[in-house]
Amino acid sequence: MLIGRIRPVETRTVELEGESLADIAAQAAAAAPNGWDVVAAPVRMRKGSVRIDATATLARRDGLTEIEADDMAALEAKVPEGWQLVSVRAL
Repeated sequence: MLIGRIRPVETRTVELEGESLADIAAQAAAAAPNGWDVVAAPVRMRKGSVRIDATATLARRDGLTEIEADDMAALEAKVPEGWQLVSVRAL
């Protein structure tokens, strides 16, 4: 028997602007709801300015649940659309 942990796959982006990388990082962290992580926040310099822009990508990391199956193929077949298999353990 195998037990798999799955979680929903969901991302969103948020546009940010600031004066430093620390400012952008703080804004990105503040924009992430509970259960979400900042996975990327590439920055762009504004032409003729000291301000920077960023598009932060937030990914959902909560909503873990478990599924069971007799073998790996059956376990993978049980993963619903829009979810991902995070880990597998034998019972």
